[in-house]
Amino acid sequence: MGRVALVTGGSRGIGAAISVALKDAGHKVAASYAGNDEAAAKFTAETGIKTYKWDVADYEASKAGIAQVEADLGPVEIVVANAGITKDAPFHKMTPEQWKAVIDTNLTGVFNTIHPVWPGMRERKFGRVVVISSVNGQKGQFAQVNYAATKAGDLGIVKSLAQEGARAGITANAVCPGYIGTDMVMAVPEKVRESIIAQIPAGRLGEPEEIARCVAFLVADDAGFINGSTISANGAQFFV
Repeated sequence: MGRVALVTGGSRGIGAAISVALKDAGHKVAASYAGNDEAAAKFTAETGIKTYKWDVADYEASKAGIAQVEADLGPVEIVVANAGITKDAPFHKMTPEQWKAVIDTNLTGVFNTIHPVWPGMRERKFGRVVVISSVNGQKGQFAQVNYAATKAGDLGIVKSLAQEGARAGITANAVCPGYIGTDMVMAVPEKVRESIIAQIPAGRLGEPEEIARCVAFLVADDAGFINGSTISANGAQFFV
């Protein structure tokens, strides 16, 4: 059964793979993005998936953007909170601005994305929420105190929403990707990339489509009893 799905950060990288996987599963997909108009236009031209521009760190912008999605496609029944940024620095060099920027997008942005659609999900007695966290939210990472804090916080959001939404037919789950072969990862120096791969027992980077398949599974109607869970897709790099 096709439903309306919103994927934030949905026109590039992991988000783009999720958007395409959900479309292929028969859903009507809206992909939001923050600033890269050229990439968004190219994504729409290649996939037929409509894109919408807003900053997830801004509640009113998120609310207005989601209202436009619903006006175009119908009530959002599936929401994938994928948008995220990094502002890496060792803690002793991290600035309050770097801390706030990452918190505002990766943590508050999840609230801003889910909160506007939550009442409708409760009323309709159905909803699927998936938050894209990270292996570094599970294990921590050098020079990523801000990022790791947000991704760990995202897991707390999921566990709490699962308890609140269960009786209303809403599930909330998380996916924690390990190192995935996105443009960002492939752009790092080859020696750095090799050192990353050396830490992964699978001996390779993950593919965005592998994360997308996790999401497609979690949002399916048949996944209604999976709630408050975390799928760790990291090639056996880290266990919880």
